[in-house]
Amino acid sequence: MRNTTVIMDEAINCLLKTLGALETEVFITTLLKEPFDYTKWQRKRFANITLDEFSRQAVQYDKEHPFEQNK
Repeated sequence: MRNTTVIMDEAINCLLKTLGALETEVFITTLLKEPFDYTKWQRKRFANITLDEFSRQAVQYDKEHPFEQNK
């Protein structure tokens, strides 16, 4: 497993690439200001989805976002 610094660096780069600098700052500031329970958020997000639909979406996401090791 990679160390925390490498993971954080890659995560920030993903946010910057996807959101841009300003929205990345807004995202980070929001996370720091407001209590956030990732597990509860995921449970709520997927509460009304069937296993088949979840699987279909996962396969579609994988097709659209192929894994590239060591970019």
